[in-house]
Amino acid sequence: MSTVLIVDDSSTVREMVSEILKKSGMVVIEAVDGVEAKDQIAANLPDLVVTDIVMPKMNGYELCRWIKNDPKAQKIPVIMCTSKSEEFDRYWGMKQGADAYICKPFRPAELVQTIKQLLRG
Repeated sequence: MSTVLIVDDSSTVREMVSEILKKSGMVVIEAVDGVEAKDQIAANLPDLVVTDIVMPKMNGYELCRWIKNDPKAQKIPVIMCTSKSEEFDRYWGMKQGADAYICKPFRPAELVQTIKQLLRG
């Protein structure tokens, strides 16, 4: 069973994404921002990270850069799931090392399919 870390400062979004992923048979852990996500990753490496971009303390771009530069975590796929839908935002997200970029509002099936593709590697 795959473990997915959801990083979003909105409890509503975390709850919604968590429900979708649990119904798809995944184990879900949550963090409210990049700093908490780093602690979660250091304690127990997830199989994949879904992160928002706009968050307090440490944003999704910074978190993604940290993951991709950390020797223990750098192989973890990162999906940016955000309301920032401009082409520049997508470009910048991928430049930070994101493996996929999904704009909110998203279709649940699209998120699950993207996660499963990345987990298959």
